[in-house]
Amino acid sequence: VYGASKLAGEQAIINTAIPHLIFRTSWVYGDYGKNFLKTILYLAQEREALRIVADQFGAPTSSLSIADAVLAIIQKWDPDNLQTSGVYHMTNAGRTSWHGFAAAFLSIYEKQHRQPALKLDLANLQAIPASEYPTPAARPKNSCLDNQKLQDVFGVRLPTWQDALQVVMDRLK
Repeated sequence: VYGASKLAGEQAIINTAIPHLIFRTSWVYGDYGKNFLKTILYLAQEREALRIVADQFGAPTSSLSIADAVLAIIQKWDPDNLQTSGVYHMTNAGRTSWHGFAAAFLSIYEKQHRQPALKLDLANLQAIPASEYPTPAARPKNSCLDNQKLQDVFGVRLPTWQDALQVVMDRLK
């Protein structure tokens, strides 16, 4: 239902035939608000073990990367050129699993804080299959998006998810 309603919204915008840019992204996180990174950091300070899905893959995408890319695109976009209107994928480059993403940011967090900052020992970050973490909606095994159109039309390339993650982690200090 969620995906169908998003698609219906995109189609409604497209059908207006007015200049538009629609950006599809995935696994959005940042140093503000509720998101996977902030939730796992909190849980790692409260729990000795965590079980994280390791067989679903995507591109964690920093809200900072999205903001930077949108600004660059808006500065280049000519709304009178309807050829550039459309749907664009916008994610940080690369791919990982939820488990890989959690392991990466927890490792950075540990290095940034001298005292034991986490109750969780990273050895107790357990990789599990999605079948052991049921959700109300089925999630795809691979939610990676192809950013080539964004690069071809606007010359915008987002950084790797690892580089973007480091920027966010530096802001969390």
